Amino acid sequence: MQIKKFSDLNTPQKTALITAGIAQLGLFTAAWADLNMRRPEAVSGSRGAWRAGLFVNFAGPLAYFLRGRKGSDWTEDDVPDQTGKVVVVTGANSGLGLETSRVLALRGATVIMACRNAQKAEKAAAGIRALKPQGDVILMSLDLGDLKSVEAFAAAFREKYDRLDVLVNNAGIMVPPLGRTAQGFETQFGVNHLGHFALTAQLMPLLEKTPGARVVTVSSMAHRFGKMDFGDLNWKSRKYAPMPAYGQSKLSNLLFTYELNRRLSAAGSDVTAVAAHPGWASTGLQGEGQGSQLANQLFAQSQAMGALPSLYAATSPDAVGGAYYGPSGLLELGGNPERVPSNERSHDEEDAKRLWEVSEELTGVDFTA
Repeated sequence: MQIKKFSDLNTPQKTALITAGIAQLGLFTAAWADLNMRRPEAVSGSRGAWRAGLFVNFAGPLAYFLRGRKGSDWTEDDVPDQTGKVVVVTGANSGLGLETSRVLALRGATVIMACRNAQKAEKAAAGIRALKPQGDVILMSLDLGDLKSVEAFAAAFREKYDRLDVLVNNAGIMVPPLGRTAQGFETQFGVNHLGHFALTAQLMPLLEKTPGARVVTVSSMAHRFGKMDFGDLNWKSRKYAPMPAYGQSKLSNLLFTYELNRRLSAAGSDVTAVAAHPGWASTGLQGEGQGSQLANQLFAQSQAMGALPSLYAATSPDAVGGAYYGPSGLLELGGNPERVPSNERSHDEEDAKRLWEVSEELTGVDFTA
């Protein structure tokens, strides 16, 4: 049978051929990207063999999706008993922080919900208390956009508690218009990184006193397009761009976590620093626009699922210092938690040391870890 040229096909045939080609390209692209993002132990077999196999028509990508990816079945039911533990969760009045607080309180932890908005925090705490958790739920005021508030929170916490098992640096803001913190920092860098840097430094003495303590810092897939501009970290000379600024703040979270864990390990400390990201979770971070809400409905996982990587990092006996945990699903968008890789820039030790020094200078906090 003579093979027809594309120009000889009728419209339905052309449409079917183009659709099949787009579908095949989409499957290949998604499988290739997912395979390259996954750690070797999260792949069944050789990554090299799978890369070659992806070129086999539809069969290669489909086989990878069905057989090549190792999943995770860890859920909040696997969170160990937290009785007697004291946990601080920043930004706990909504989203991932609320879900993290809920689960830890149900498992018996004393959860300090560190929040800026007292009214929202009261409502959130009441919702958790209505579940009759085994642990206490306590509200404390914290505005990460004001270093004086951070200092006051840390002082009040140290006065009331003699231990801190887990600090969950969860609070964050995403792609707002250009704004400044009380000390004049660009809002995303100031809240997402500098506020948590100063908070961790001032709570470190209690963490050091507590056996097996952990610092969990929530980053994002957005770290992958973040770049550190040490000449203008606070966007004073360059034109402000919300998404690149967000990426820089989330890259800072990882540089901070990895550097903190290196310093703790070098000092022989029992404290570990761990990072996590929620994938694409339907939270208030994406805004209230119709486009954002529609995208959430179509693609996002729930807040409860998005909180699982943070919970794993905070509580799992298998979580290790200096590791990064995220969803195990396609492209890390959703799914149960597992260890995931971060980009090369996040492992730049020179940038990490420089960020540490700059953060000490900007916050006025001497952070010896």
